[in-house]
Amino acid sequence: MARHLITSALPYINGIKHLGNMVGSMLPADVYSRYLRQRGHEVLYICATDEHGTPAELAAKEQGIPVAEFCAQAHDAQKAVYDGFALAFDYFGRSSSEQNVEITQHFARRLNENGFIEERAIRQVYSPTDGRFLPDRYVEGTCPHCGYDKARGDQCENCTRVLDPTDLINPRSAISGSTDLEVRETKHLFLLQSKLQHEVEEWVSRHEDDWPQLASSIARKWLNEGLHDRAITRDLDWGVPVPADTWPELAAEGKVFYVWFDAPIEYIGATKEWADLDPENRDWKSWWYDVDTDVRYTEFMAKDNVPFHTVMFPATELGVREPWKKVDYVKAFNWLTYYGGKFSTSQKRGVFTDQALDILPADYWRYFLIANAPESDDSSFTWEHFTATVNKDLADTLGNFVNRVLSFSKKRFGEEVPAGGEPGAAEAKLGEEIARLLAEYEQQMEALQFRKAAAALRALWSAGNSYLEEKAPWLEIKTDKDGAALTLRTAMNLIHLYAVVSEPFIPATSAAMRQAFALPSDTATWISADEARTLTALTPGIPFTVPPVLFAKLTDEDLENYKERFGGSPE
Repeated sequence: MARHLITSALPYINGIKHLGNMVGSMLPADVYSRYLRQRGHEVLYICATDEHGTPAELAAKEQGIPVAEFCAQAHDAQKAVYDGFALAFDYFGRSSSEQNVEITQHFARRLNENGFIEERAIRQVYSPTDGRFLPDRYVEGTCPHCGYDKARGDQCENCTRVLDPTDLINPRSAISGSTDLEVRETKHLFLLQSKLQHEVEEWVSRHEDDWPQLASSIARKWLNEGLHDRAITRDLDWGVPVPADTWPELAAEGKVFYVWFDAPIEYIGATKEWADLDPENRDWKSWWYDVDTDVRYTEFMAKDNVPFHTVMFPATELGVREPWKKVDYVKAFNWLTYYGGKFSTSQKRGVFTDQALDILPADYWRYFLIANAPESDDSSFTWEHFTATVNKDLADTLGNFVNRVLSFSKKRFGEEVPAGGEPGAAEAKLGEEIARLLAEYEQQMEALQFRKAAAALRALWSAGNSYLEEKAPWLEIKTDKDGAALTLRTAMNLIHLYAVVSEPFIPATSAAMRQAFALPSDTATWISADEARTLTALTPGIPFTVPPVLFAKLTDEDLENYKERFGGSPE
């Protein structure tokens, strides 16, 4: 079986993330990782908090605590939410780790040795009021491209255009709000991306046909516009320090690397963090160094992160002139909107992940988000859509099927899987349908088409309901008790199949369905086509219990309460 390295875009340390962030990176990565593990592949799913940069410093200052303490607390808070969503990271690290400092500085030294870093004097925004140079995110103003008046000096959140602080109209300090800004000369390190343009183009051309159109089009747009040399250091107190053995003057001035230089390297750093916990059994370089034919590397991210992962980080890796693993497949997502407006951490607009878990268990959210993942275009979250999806797919199609099968069987045949007669034409027809739908589900999961995979899973659940309606054991038992027992035994085997194959989407519910049956040994990690056709995992006499209601139906009152709390529109 293949070895799969999986990363999702690092969530920024400043605040709990919203649902759009969850569905645009970590959740689909988790679903895919779970699926691959079930199919027998060796998987390493790595993520981390992105802890450097100005927002971390500003947030720590606002709370009146050291930035290192703020980041440690925020990391634990985010990790608790991701545990609540049952995200099965192999390791969730921190970009402020010693390992990331070491590897980032190594990359910088190698780039410098190879002629791809240059020290340049630049003119930078300085705030006399604050008594310091202002890094890009410390400058706010109006975007010159779209007119958004809360754009930051590195990127406009509204139109996603990359900016320099001096591009902004009516700039102001994010620290003090002062508009008394000057432009002074200072020195910084520049990554000479222009010298790597052709290498990056050749690398992208070998992969872009395999990537989703969203990822390849963004990468190609950046390349067509031409790669520009970009400053990779900042004037901050918090970050990976510029190594004094290579740049003593800049190190003495306290320069640190730009967060977008060290953050992608943290994928490697976090893997080393993971390996250092058990160095005798874990080899981080076996995943990252000289492994192009051994490891398939898949990245998950929203579209605003695509340029950094398809152009900037590959340029860094190419310039190092060492055989570091580069991404094979970039799974990019559009936006999940909130009633047509953007979810926004900074503007606190939309539903945030901790709030979601306060309302309902994780599986409600996991299923809805993946079933409506913004793959081909933006998708909109509305409470009406969420409520309808939960009620129709989870409560009625899956939950009701499980409950009525087990409850009816317990009532009429006791607490063991009934025997009944031999399978007939209806069971053969069902088996072929299940095998076909399972193959469709597998195909879509392999292709990382999550909405289509969710549709195939939903169709698997629906097939059980259709079979139950066709056989109608509540009527069948009146004239053919053995036939009704067969129907219920077949339906129970469907429940077991659903428990196994639904696990990537709804792991807690899958565990509850699986635990309903007291199988002596239930080691199934997947269901083969032949097993799907015969549906014989559960034999007569196996004890079972009726689990609590898997999914509660949401009421009109629930809907109104959600809308009152969060609003029915982004405004």
